[in-house]
Amino acid sequence: MTVRCDWAKTSPLMQDYHDYEWGKTTQDDRKLYELLLLESMQAGLSWSTILDKRENFRSAFDQFDYTKVANYNDNKIAELLTNPKIIRNHLKINAAVNNAQMILNMQEKYGSFSTYIWSFVENPIINHWQSMEEIPASSNLSKHISKELKKVGFKFVGPTIIYSFMQAIGMVDDHIETCSFKYENK
Repeated sequence: MTVRCDWAKTSPLMQDYHDYEWGKTTQDDRKLYELLLLESMQAGLSWSTILDKRENFRSAFDQFDYTKVANYNDNKIAELLTNPKIIRNHLKINAAVNNAQMILNMQEKYGSFSTYIWSFVENPIINHWQSMEEIPASSNLSKHISKELKKVGFKFVGPTIIYSFMQAIGMVDDHIETCSFKYENK
């Protein structure tokens, strides 16, 4: 019998995300950008809202091609702000463009954004939570990474957003102990 974290039981879309993406190690810069963009868009909203709009985000942001997004001009940003299929928050959209530019900077400096972001850990962190209520919204590491990202110019990367990002990319495995998708159970 397959056991999942409670949050994954709310819809088929959430279940698929839980089963096939959440907590899986991701080192592809395009995928990292996608997840960072989606996590920043989620601030103040539910993850199910973001997943429901994911394909709209994909279309609106050129398939999450950060090299294209980095070059968005005021006209493109204005177009995004009128797109009813995505989150039309000016600060979040500007952050998505800015963060695409920052990823290009990280590639120049470190070879890839992945090299930079994964330099904060030696191996994925495996937590041993018994219930979803135990999982924190942030950690000392997410606070540190947030501070470092802000220092180099990233926007909308607070400690809670970064902790969710860390979970999404598999830097932190926060599947509960009984979950069939727990890193150690694979």
